[in-house]
Amino acid sequence: MQPDLFERHQEMLQQALAAIASRAYWSPFPESPSPRVYGEAAAEQGRVAFEAQLNKPFALQVEGDMGAVGGEASPYGFALGITYPRISPQALVAAAERAGQAWRRAGPRAWVGVCLEILQRLNKRSFELAHAVQHTTGQGFMMAFQAGGPHAQDRGLEAVAYAWREMSAVPESVIWEKPQGKHEPIRMEKRFSIVPRGTALVIGCATFPTWNGYPGLFASLATGNTVIVKPHPSAILPLAITVQVAREVLGEAGLDPDVVQLAAHEAGDDTPQALALRPEVKIIDFTGSSANGQWLEANARQAQVYTEKAGVNQVIVDSTDDFPGMARNLAFSLALYSGQMCTAPQNIYVPAGGIVTPQGRMTFDEVARGLAAALEKLTADPAKAVELTGAIQSEAVAARIEQARALGLPVIADSRSLAHPQFAGARVRTPLLLSARAGNEAILREWFGPVAFVVATDSTAHSLELAGRVAREHGAMTLSVYTTDAGVAEQVREVAEMAGVALSLNLTGPVFVNQSAAFSDFHGTGANPAANASLCDGAFVANRFRVVQTRRHVQPAAA
Repeated sequence: MQPDLFERHQEMLQQALAAIASRAYWSPFPESPSPRVYGEAAAEQGRVAFEAQLNKPFALQVEGDMGAVGGEASPYGFALGITYPRISPQALVAAAERAGQAWRRAGPRAWVGVCLEILQRLNKRSFELAHAVQHTTGQGFMMAFQAGGPHAQDRGLEAVAYAWREMSAVPESVIWEKPQGKHEPIRMEKRFSIVPRGTALVIGCATFPTWNGYPGLFASLATGNTVIVKPHPSAILPLAITVQVAREVLGEAGLDPDVVQLAAHEAGDDTPQALALRPEVKIIDFTGSSANGQWLEANARQAQVYTEKAGVNQVIVDSTDDFPGMARNLAFSLALYSGQMCTAPQNIYVPAGGIVTPQGRMTFDEVARGLAAALEKLTADPAKAVELTGAIQSEAVAARIEQARALGLPVIADSRSLAHPQFAGARVRTPLLLSARAGNEAILREWFGPVAFVVATDSTAHSLELAGRVAREHGAMTLSVYTTDAGVAEQVREVAEMAGVALSLNLTGPVFVNQSAAFSDFHGTGANPAANASLCDGAFVANRFRVVQTRRHVQPAAA
């Protein structure tokens, strides 16, 4: 390496290591798009950079180009018109294997230093990334800036910090002495080498390409693996920019840019499967449907496979001392990015006999009407609402609204189309909220998107039993409970621990069940079917490298 990137970013790395130990709030990447933070010209430069990408080939210098692939369309109503180089799985893997030789020899300091530099440069392109995320995923601009930029960068840095912590726990060499009584002790020198597994594959999702993609990308890269980044066909641009930056840093550091490659492909072709089954691919990170995740787990047997799949997130309402605050919090959680989040609530369990509030007992119907009123108020002004709801990522997600209506369940709050003040063709829908009984099979599947159910249960005890069983059997990323009873709170904690699901208690303020903060919140647990790993913990990175030892006898130290 030419520059010492590890030393350049030492302060940030040490702060990240302290943060994962303390779990306190910390971020090196400001989440505010304020000109005071990023500079007066940053927002405009980001917009111009994004628009300059449209309707032309993406600038990526690669070998083995077999033509072009593209087809991304903004959920806000226009085609991006960007094309990307098409490279065969065989060529991608061969290039990764070649690049991996020098990359392996570079060692942990180089791997981590390169990662830290990539993250710093990505942060400087946060506004460009925000537009790219907004117009591939449908997120509102503010969410796209935060989740697609600084928060995703936080998750990447978090993975790097864990990687360095795990690797640095292994000494480079030791002198090993074993006493032999009256005889001279056995004395050996043992050297330990951190060895990457090989080539890693990151399979991106359509809704959070960077936030969900960066943990696996940086966990594998920081542990010395080469990485092939395979974006979702409808959300290529955010990860293409990421790969472009990574290759730039690698080249400047005197390393082969093919350490990180882009595998762009068209929807429906076999590129993901072909890459996943290659014997050279030793690590796979996947975010997407349960069917595809389960296929990878069952078939990519040569690889360590990390998956985040579908789940049914649940809310238990037992009692509350702040019904308006609860209703506002839940309404916001349901409307945020139109429910297109793996953490968004879907089933809200309310005892059929109602709940206790400071104003007296509220019936099930009153609770349901209160939630509907909060949703109506939140989405009443379309110009404001669209910044919260964003746009529906795909027609398949929008179709779920009609599929849910076709269930014939009572409608608590109907989904409406909203006009976007800036993008006339935007696909915007408010949440559909339905009433259901606990025995309805429809609530046992994930309705990814703006569909949720207020579910009548026999009692709070029934709600607890149902929530635990659904999480264990069908998976869940989040569980939320509202109760004024300390005993119920303890019971639900037990349920959450047994089901392996993150729990939120009585959220009525500016934090929502959907949200997950790097360096503090573990995203997923790996303990139920929704995910087999957690973003991030030591386990997420430690098996991406192995330790190979060399030992030899040495003479005893001179007296």
